[in-house]
Amino acid sequence: MSDTDKGYKKTGSVDYLRLLKESDKKRLLKTIGDYGNMSNESLIKHTYINFPYYAINSTIAEKMLSESFYERIEKARPSHKEQTLFTIGYEGISLENYLNKLVQNNISLLVDVRKNPLSMKFGFSKTLLKKYCNSLNINYIHIPEVGIKSEKRQSLENQEDYDILFEHYKKTTLKESPESQEQILNLLNKYNRIALTCFESNICQCHRLPLAESLHKLKNDLIIKHI
Repeated sequence: MSDTDKGYKKTGSVDYLRLLKESDKKRLLKTIGDYGNMSNESLIKHTYINFPYYAINSTIAEKMLSESFYERIEKARPSHKEQTLFTIGYEGISLENYLNKLVQNNISLLVDVRKNPLSMKFGFSKTLLKKYCNSLNINYIHIPEVGIKSEKRQSLENQEDYDILFEHYKKTTLKESPESQEQILNLLNKYNRIALTCFESNICQCHRLPLAESLHKLKNDLIIKHI
């Protein structure tokens, strides 16, 4: 594969089209037929007009579209403003779906509460996750002090094991990290809509839940949503 002025050019001899399933080949050929001859500008306009949500962070949309079409983008922009603490896990979902959840809920800061912010799953290690969040105007911060060491999570087999771990977490880490918890609440006041993130999709099997409950005790009018 090599770069060209119009995109990428295949350099090998393999006929990848023949390797596709017939149904996938038909979709690909239809896409090429519908959009293959469109210029970059025409393709961008087509996307912005028909899928305005995907243009909400565009820096060129207002210049490219008429006033009426640009209004569609403004209407598609998430407008939730109520101060809220969200929690989100990335288990079982793609990076695209994960980031979409942040955008759709108008979250302005992602708070990574993993002790070790590394992941075998693409896009979820600290450096890349911060990069992708920043590209969507979402800030990122890592607060490892409220995380749980990975070795303590190795032998968890059922909900009872998780419950025992979290009881210990409440008596140790949460008791020992008042400054970090105050930091999170200060960030909430600054950014208004923030999300705590870790791996598990099941909130009952993640320390995001006892952490959020501890924050609620410090701020009893705190609105918490698990997404």
